[in-house]
Amino acid sequence: MGAKRQRKRLQDGTGHSVRLLDVAREAEVSTATVSRSLNDPGKVRPDLAERVHAAIRRLGYVPHGAARALASHRSQTIGAVVPTLDNAIFARGIQALQQRLSEDGYTLLLAMSEYDLAREVFQVGKLIERGIDGLMLIGEAHDPALYAMLDAKGLPYVNTWVFREASRHPCIGFRNIDAAHRIASYLIDIGHRDIAMIAGVSRHNDRAADRIVGVRQAMAERGLPFPDALLVERRYDVGEGRRALRQLLGRPTPPTAVICGNDVIAFGALFEARTLGVQVPHDLSIVGFDDLDLASQVDPPLTTMHVPSVRMGKGAAEYLLARLAGEKPSNATELEASLIIRGTTAPPRPGLPARRPQ
Repeated sequence: MGAKRQRKRLQDGTGHSVRLLDVAREAEVSTATVSRSLNDPGKVRPDLAERVHAAIRRLGYVPHGAARALASHRSQTIGAVVPTLDNAIFARGIQALQQRLSEDGYTLLLAMSEYDLAREVFQVGKLIERGIDGLMLIGEAHDPALYAMLDAKGLPYVNTWVFREASRHPCIGFRNIDAAHRIASYLIDIGHRDIAMIAGVSRHNDRAADRIVGVRQAMAERGLPFPDALLVERRYDVGEGRRALRQLLGRPTPPTAVICGNDVIAFGALFEARTLGVQVPHDLSIVGFDDLDLASQVDPPLTTMHVPSVRMGKGAAEYLLARLAGEKPSNATELEASLIIRGTTAPPRPGLPARRPQ
């Protein structure tokens, strides 16, 4: 059967689906050459490889993933579990992860834990059933059963958004305690003494918990009180940020500055301050955490901590790819989170009167 007739039969749906053998015939090479072109292109002459890939394009051939996985013991798939995609900062990191994996021909499978450790174990189990070659996680505080499952399978994994040099778990990220300490210290340095915090919910979230620790440490080092009433934990939600700020400003002595666990909460606090007639930063300073794109566009622009989400996503991909290539990359990579000072912070006004929501 001629090549033109063969292509017609394959494309018009009257024959079988395109096979490796069909590609070999179209390219006029052996099936072994087609297989090597797909799985080990470095062993194929460039002119032969080009003929094979041209035939693949003409015939619309899709390699059989299961067969390739059985032959190579690899699925060319990496898994990732994130708490949520409601927060754009996670989406940004995942995009960087996927882009880097794609460069090496890997596909990403994504799942969400919703800050639930049991759900996370279930999701990881399902990803392993799908045959993933490696896994990216957020944070270090995971159910011991999850780590036991990964160890039993010998599956490469890496924790992101955290850095702890002494950890037994591979990680790439930054020190959340230090980042929050830097924010609080900055506010103290410009004159604030009554500082409150709207943190993320710290249960099952070691990043949120560490940020609380960082603020407490900075306040204690300067001999400043940080009573429990000045710490409010809320979900990462604009409405929650609004309600939390209203609660804090209803105190007999309201704070002159508020540190928010992320930018989403900070946006809510900014919106509520405007509703209450509280001028930011003249009456109240507000700081976020993440440096989302919107942070530089709100009015006034948000002072926040820039998180290296893109570098974490790319770095996680490179760690996993190196492990799968038989290399021994560093188990702990520290990145820098940097304070970005914009228009929502200023020294407190002398004699600032107490304001209470009406």
